[in-house]
Amino acid sequence: MQLRNQELEPKGLVFRYFQLPWGLWIGSRLCIELCGRVWSGDGMKQEDVRGPSYTVPCEDYVHTVEFSPFHSGSSSLLAYGGNQHVVVGTVRFQEEDTEVDGVEFTILRIFHHGLRVDTLAWSPETRLDQLPQVIRFCTAGADRKLRLLTSDLQDTHEMKVMDGHTDYVNHLVFEPTEGKQIASVSDDHTCRLWALDGSLTTTFLLQSPGMSVCWHPEEIFKLMVAEKNGIVRFYDLVTQQAILSLDSGQSPLMSADWCLTNTIKVGAVAGNDWVIWDITRSSYPQEKRPVHVDRARLFRWSRANENLFSTTGCPGKISSQLLVHHLGHPQPVMIGTSTVGAGLSWHRTLPLCVVGGDQKLSFWVTEM
Repeated sequence: MQLRNQELEPKGLVFRYFQLPWGLWIGSRLCIELCGRVWSGDGMKQEDVRGPSYTVPCEDYVHTVEFSPFHSGSSSLLAYGGNQHVVVGTVRFQEEDTEVDGVEFTILRIFHHGLRVDTLAWSPETRLDQLPQVIRFCTAGADRKLRLLTSDLQDTHEMKVMDGHTDYVNHLVFEPTEGKQIASVSDDHTCRLWALDGSLTTTFLLQSPGMSVCWHPEEIFKLMVAEKNGIVRFYDLVTQQAILSLDSGQSPLMSADWCLTNTIKVGAVAGNDWVIWDITRSSYPQEKRPVHVDRARLFRWSRANENLFSTTGCPGKISSQLLVHHLGHPQPVMIGTSTVGAGLSWHRTLPLCVVGGDQKLSFWVTEM
């Protein structure tokens, strides 16, 4: 089955949809509406729990993907970064709208980035329910620079470049209440805080590469930084001092996440294991379990359920494993595979996560 060749030309960029792998769309109805730039397909939900619940085709390899964690006046904002561009759109699922057949993805804008996008973060200033509309996010590219991109989805598009890191940037995050600051961590053994004008405001020196950074959802002067050596530190941004540290007991720690619906919980993946801390009890993990024989790569808490989280293995030559875990269950509650998966993000309100891959986004729905 073949999609019609269609051209989308946002600001001079040309994108075409070509034939997709045979068998993916059997029994499905597909449509691409050029005017609204809407892709939709029904019959996508598969009975095989190891395959994705839904798949959306992309024009490029997806290196990073993020649902917006903020209420922005849209059902679900999603952005993904490839080798040259960032695509921003809205996505709806039949789980939230019975008029949707499976999944519907609407492209709002394609931003030219010029080089590989390694990671990206949404700003809480993004709004689609007021005029002028605002899309704002920050990326880290292969050139070790941050780029703050802002658009009104009409004629105004701005890019601010932030230069300072001397090695690859692994993660970044906006201050979640007003979005006036950005924190980034890098292989250069620093965590840096930036103002929106591009100026560097604070630098924390780390003992190893910084892998993840998270901001407290309400107490904006608390920042969590996870290092590759297995240590997670919490910083007071007023005194600029570390106020608490956690020890995973192993390395390399590749990813950590702060449970923003219950901030006494911190999770991470280190070596082959996932580890969970209760920061009110001990600096050592409360729970730990081996999950990925090929080493674990990413850890993300669900935003819909504080006991639900997901992990991925390191991308291999053929496939990467996605596991969804529940703290009340000894085994993963769902196992999925994705061809060379990259990136991991949870929907803001649904028990649904997305992984990027080779010219596709793969979505998994799980039970609460």
